[in-house]
Amino acid sequence: MKGNSEEYRLKFFLDRDYLRRECKVCRTPFWSKDKTREDCADIPCSDYTFLDMKEGSLNLSMSEARRKFLDFFRRNGHEVIQPKPVLARWREDLYLTIASIVDFQPYITSGVSPPPANPLVISQPCIRMDDVDNVGITFGRHLTTFEMGGHHAFNYPDKFIYWKDETVAYAKEFFTEEMKIPEELLNFKESWWEGGGNAGPSFEVTVGGLELATLVFMQYEIKGDQYVPLKLKIVDTGYGIERLAWFTQKTPTSFHAIYGELVDKFVGKLNMPRLDNGILKVASRYAGRIDPDLPSTVEEHRRQVAQTLGLPVKEVSDELTRAARVFQVLDHTKTISLMLGDGLVPSSGGEGYLGRLLIRRALRTLKLLGIDVRLSELVEMQIEFWGKDFTQLYRNRDYIIDAVNLEQEKFREVLTKMTAVANSFAQRKDVGVEDLIRLYDSHGIPPDLIADELRSKGLKVEIPHNFYSIVAKRHQSAPVKKEWETTKLPLEVVNQVKDLEPTEKVYYQDQYARKFEGKVIKSIGKYLVLNRTVFYPEGGGQLGDQGWITIGNERIKVVDTQKVNEVVVHVMEREVDLKGNETVQGEIDWVRRFRMMRHHTATHVILAAAKKLLGDHVWQAGAEKTPEKARLDITHHKNLSEEDIIKLEHMANQVIDDRRPVTPFEINRTEAELKFGVSIYEGGVPNKPTLRLLDIKDWDVESCGGTHVSNTADIGGVKIINVEKIQDGIIRLEYVAGDVVSLYARQLEDKISSLASKLETSPSQLEFRLNKLIEENEEMKELVASYRRQFLEGVERVVELRRINEITLALLPTMVDTELEKEAIRRLTSKEKVVAIHVSQTNGKLKVDIGTSRDLNVSFIVNNLVKAGAKGGGKGTFASLMMEGKKEEIIDIVERAIKSGYS
Repeated sequence: MKGNSEEYRLKFFLDRDYLRRECKVCRTPFWSKDKTREDCADIPCSDYTFLDMKEGSLNLSMSEARRKFLDFFRRNGHEVIQPKPVLARWREDLYLTIASIVDFQPYITSGVSPPPANPLVISQPCIRMDDVDNVGITFGRHLTTFEMGGHHAFNYPDKFIYWKDETVAYAKEFFTEEMKIPEELLNFKESWWEGGGNAGPSFEVTVGGLELATLVFMQYEIKGDQYVPLKLKIVDTGYGIERLAWFTQKTPTSFHAIYGELVDKFVGKLNMPRLDNGILKVASRYAGRIDPDLPSTVEEHRRQVAQTLGLPVKEVSDELTRAARVFQVLDHTKTISLMLGDGLVPSSGGEGYLGRLLIRRALRTLKLLGIDVRLSELVEMQIEFWGKDFTQLYRNRDYIIDAVNLEQEKFREVLTKMTAVANSFAQRKDVGVEDLIRLYDSHGIPPDLIADELRSKGLKVEIPHNFYSIVAKRHQSAPVKKEWETTKLPLEVVNQVKDLEPTEKVYYQDQYARKFEGKVIKSIGKYLVLNRTVFYPEGGGQLGDQGWITIGNERIKVVDTQKVNEVVVHVMEREVDLKGNETVQGEIDWVRRFRMMRHHTATHVILAAAKKLLGDHVWQAGAEKTPEKARLDITHHKNLSEEDIIKLEHMANQVIDDRRPVTPFEINRTEAELKFGVSIYEGGVPNKPTLRLLDIKDWDVESCGGTHVSNTADIGGVKIINVEKIQDGIIRLEYVAGDVVSLYARQLEDKISSLASKLETSPSQLEFRLNKLIEENEEMKELVASYRRQFLEGVERVVELRRINEITLALLPTMVDTELEKEAIRRLTSKEKVVAIHVSQTNGKLKVDIGTSRDLNVSFIVNNLVKAGAKGGGKGTFASLMMEGKKEEIIDIVERAIKSGYS
């Protein structure tokens, strides 16, 4: 869809004598007071002529540009809102915060929840990976991290704030009064915006080739091919803070404006000559001519720069390539700092995948530059430079540095595998894009680093110029399932109950209630819906309740409880035939439920303890609460030490002993985020305007729909029973609580008693007996080693030696000591032209171990044995096979192989 011309014909333009004309290059309409302008003042229709303008030369740093933007709109009635993290953890569909409007989607933009202020202004750090391959090449047009200054107004049917004319008027006033740009230089280019399921007309504000802001008027919801008018009309603006700084500084590139003195510090740290700002200034002026989707335009751009400066093309190209790589490292290390500072843990999936991708791309760029430097040193420079603007960098410095160092070590390990990985493609003729992506996903090897290895094997390798963008796009969003799609109920049951009235949830009114009375709403075979229930349906990692439903004098087992939307479904052990409005009684299995309540509340206690002990980067990655035990998966970059586990358990039990109240309460979504932050979504993002939060006094506040004890003392105590790394960046904790701790202790006691019995001692003497056995075992090892040495010193006297041509065949006697056998083979084959063989009986078959001296190869003998029915193999100087037959027959095959193979 494209807005018609009336969408853009504003009273503001007509009153102030703006003219609408069409750009002679791109044919896009734009509005301007400059009656002589023929183009839209945007790239590629115009070069970056702002670099030569005197207008707007205010020399604003990033901090100053941000402050000027926020202060202007604050003075004009907008409340300044604190930015959210760059990890979009209040969204289930996105990993990264890609725009300021993302902070308010989908609940505020859809009208479900109120905005935190109206109107409001924000400067939101954003991360976009779509154009990661273009960073540096366009000298600042593309960045992975940038700040979007947004002023937003939410117009309700009964409450109008402001709309198009006022938004454009604000832009005019900001740019002319604050940025000191004459109004005649402003151009409002007509455009159309779509994002996050919404759409609307927009204006791009351009000056001297640079787009400084986009003014979006969100007024449609996209449903398939339809554009449905929104009830809310939303002003969604994006002012580029980096571009405001660049415009006022007129530096050679936008990187100089963003990073200031850090550019030269990075160059110095990389032990490189200073960048040639003369070449860069000309390169930036023509940078708008580069179309990253057409690599040929990069070459044409460099020829243009060389021609303008009267320099050789190669000299210009080499300098711009070097500069682009420095800028990539600058950009990537800032983004890495922000990602890790807001809690990202590098891994092989989800948001962690994107973080690792950027870290490895930065390391790959350093390798291309031929620089051996710790990436963490560059990241630490970013922390020092940006820490006052983004205090989470200071707060989480230790974790950020530790995580980056660990990732660099992993990357070095990856590079050692390049030759072996390249060898796996030996039988191929070429390596395609999908092969390169699979290679990167499975091994983490950048394609341009393994390309030479592949080409040396005669393979054709074409690396797309936007390889990392392709990979990032595939991983930038998360699949989201509707709640009822995850239920264990049959689809026909789901369809029959999903539109019923919500069930009254007695388990929230009184979490200690065990019995209730309810009326039948729907009975479908063994699936029963009542108007009210104390049965908790499976959700939030907590299993559904079990118990009994009493119908008249009959008591029927409830084996599970599930939920569809807000309808609770009781799963009976058999079919029942009930009529609507019939009254039944229900009772839950209280022992089972209470154990899960304890485990669930313990999960909240342990998660908060982990964050306090290990750092803000800890985030819940999964959880399960059963009557037998609970598990919690957390994001963390390395294994927990024994000391960490002891501290974690101690912290949790201290909170339990402290008898802290555990209070569930409901609160408006917007208010909850403002008051407690997005950490309330540790356990998931509820699809509701009103959230149910669980408050453990002075310890943790988190959104949760589960059932809980009312005081931490009711947990009784916790014992961590297992800690393991289940995948890269994910640590699993398993623990028990309450009376299950004593059951776990009883199991341990039974194991100890069993061990003591096997060792013919008592549990109290087990440690003494075990130490004695260890001592005896060490003595036995030394004795065995002594016997082995004696045997090996005279091994040639106990083997049968046969001479076959120039080869000596050594036949070992049957030995049960496999280590001794292997060492004997090594000793015998240390001389030239020797084949040693050992044959033993194993599970009714013969096991054949063959060794050869280094001047021979075992493969020929192996092939002959395989032809005779042997299974197994080997290469080089050793092989091991299994086969049927007699020992003499096997030796005969080996002798014939030696005669024919080594003659």
